[in-house]
Order: sequence, then C-alpha cells, then structure tokens
Amino acid sequence: MQELALKYGCNPNQKPSRIFMSDGSELPIEVLSGRPGYINFLDALNAWQLVKELRAATGLPAAASFKHVSPAGAAVGLPLTPTLRHIYFVPDTLGDDISAQACAYARARGADRMSSYGDFIALSDICDRDTALLIKPEVSDGVIAPAYTDEALEIMQAKRKGTYNVLKIDPAYRPNPTECKQVFGITFEQGRNEIDLSADALFDNIPTKAKHFSEEARRDLKIALITLKYTQSNSVCYVKDGQAIGIGAGQQSRIHCTRLAGQKADIWWLRQHPKVMNLPFIPGIRRADRDNTIDIYISEDHDDVLCDGAWQQFFTEKPEVLTTEEKKAWIAQNTNVALGSDAFFPFGDNIERAHKSGVTYVAQAGGSVRDDHVIDTCDKYGIAMAFTGIRLFHH
Repeated sequence: MQELALKYGCNPNQKPSRIFMSDGSELPIEVLSGRPGYINFLDALNAWQLVKELRAATGLPAAASFKHVSPAGAAVGLPLTPTLRHIYFVPDTLGDDISAQACAYARARGADRMSSYGDFIALSDICDRDTALLIKPEVSDGVIAPAYTDEALEIMQAKRKGTYNVLKIDPAYRPNPTECKQVFGITFEQGRNEIDLSADALFDNIPTKAKHFSEEARRDLKIALITLKYTQSNSVCYVKDGQAIGIGAGQQSRIHCTRLAGQKADIWWLRQHPKVMNLPFIPGIRRADRDNTIDIYISEDHDDVLCDGAWQQFFTEKPEVLTTEEKKAWIAQNTNVALGSDAFFPFGDNIERAHKSGVTYVAQAGGSVRDDHVIDTCDKYGIAMAFTGIRLFHH
C-alpha cells in the first residue's frame, strides 16, 4: 500500500488527511485491525523509533507508552519484583515467568498510569501472549510491533469489539536520511537525528568530583537520553532500574520540566509505600477510578477521596492519611536514580530539585555559562554528572 486515507487530521475539521510515501514506495506499516488516525500514527511511529533504539542500545526488549507525541513511559524488559507486579496490577494468572517483552510493557505502562490512559503502545519485539493479556484490559488506542504471535493477534483483534488499532511495522525499514515537514505552507528540511546514544563514551567527560557510573547507571542514563530524543522539548527524564519513572515534556522552562518529572518520579515511588499498597479498594472498582484515587490519595488533595461521603465510593473502609512527614521519609529512601536532560541545565536549581527525588547520576549536554554552579551543586550532594556535548531537542 502506497497511501492510507485517514478520517481526519489532528482535529475533525482538518480534512482531507492521509499518510503516504512521497517517493511512491510501499508504506512500511500494515493495519491489522482498527482504523488508526493522524495522531495515532504520529504516536506509533515516534514510539517505534524509541523502542527500536532502546533495544539496540541495551540488548533487551523494550516498550513505550505514548500520548500526544511524547512518551508517558518507556522501559526495557528487566524482571518485575513482587512490589512492581503489585503496583502495575500484573495478574497472578500470568505466573512468575512472564516474558521479557511483557515485563517491558508493564514497566512502560505502569510508570505513569494517569498519563498512559488512552495511550499508543510500541513494542520492540514480537507481541506475545503475555504482553497481549496485559494490554487487553487497559484503555489504549493501539499498539505497534514488528510481529504478533497468532494467539496475541487474536487477543488484540478482539479488543474493543474489533476496533482496537493494531499496526505491524517492517523492522527492516530505514527512512531517508533527510526529513521535511510543512508549517504554514513553508517546507522545512533537515537531516534526521541519527545520533548514536548507545556508546559508553557518552560518559567520558565528568566534571564533578564523583566520577563513577555503575553499569546500571550507564544503562539507565542511555534509556533517559534515548527517551528524551523522542520527547517534545524542553524535556528531562528520571530513570531507575531500566524504566523511566518521570518524564517532563514540552515545558518552556527547564526547571519546570525537572519539577514536573520529579513529581511523577515521587508519585511512582510513593505508590510502593505500604499504605498505598494496602489501600482497601471496593471489589470491581474500575481501573481508571482506582488509578485516579491512588493519585489523589498520594497528593495534598487526599481529603477529596477520604472525606465522609466520598471514601465509601472507593474503599471498603476509610484509610489512614499518608501524612506529609511519611511521604518525605519514604521519598528520602529512593536512591540511585538517573536523570537525563535534552539540553544543558542553566542553573543549579535543577540539581537541587533532582536531588530531592533520589538522583545520583546525571547526563546533560553542558555548555551553560553557569556550568560551574551546576557542578558545585552536584558536588554538594555527591552526584556524578557527565557532559555529553549532545543536544536532543525534538519538535
């Protein structure tokens, strides 16, 4: 197929709409189910590039959860701890030995479940039964993968009464090295961003007193940088144990990116607090209501779900408040978090905020007139920081 007509563009009034290959060649994607739209394809193709690059950089299956052309989550297929299985709602029926691709998806989807609601999923490897069963109950717009097992495809094609968007992409497809787009009738052209973010040489320039990057830290920083490569700028990304735990995208101020992503990282960590793990939800509560209730319970607006007349809608008994002191003490236990930035940090305030969320390792472009201030702030907390010399803006 050389061209695919779409229902409309970004909005219903934007017609006609289509995707096609300008050189007349065949599209490298096949629609196996559903009727994906303009934004679905933007999410799918950006997400596919991300997971393909994560796979190449780490050697592990990867997954991404995309919303509005930025990742809500991205991860590689490391095994899930019992705690992560619990907070990601992985059913016991899948057993203990679930596939690495399913682990990657559970991590990508579970990092920020609020933002992942209605997402588009990308998988680096074949979509297997385990992964399909995890996707099946989630509210999602679609999935893109290089292949599907027969059983997985049957599960996906039955989702949402057969309207769920299932895309198959040719993993051998390589785009033209020059890309272009139009804005206001004017054509923009540039070379594709083919920068390789898999090399350990990224961490050769370390201006801080702390110099050591563990193997796990290097892996997590690569995941952060690759994720940022496909995130709307400005952006920062917190990563821990092979998965993004907080992504701040599209903010005009870098400190706002760092705060937003740090808040998401804190929420991810707080979801592992015993009080949150043991919330007594009423039987049959909808997934979206459960996720929203957890988010509110953790926040300063907890009374919205704990006040009389409200808690009965969500819980079998009224939970105790997770106090500010308890939250601070729990967050202080989070360590060895890696932080990537798509451009330089202009001031040390970004490091101050990152430190509060357990950041121990940083990779950023460097080149600010206040690099000295940023380095000094890292040294104050024993943070190891590398200057990559690479900017990763994405628009």
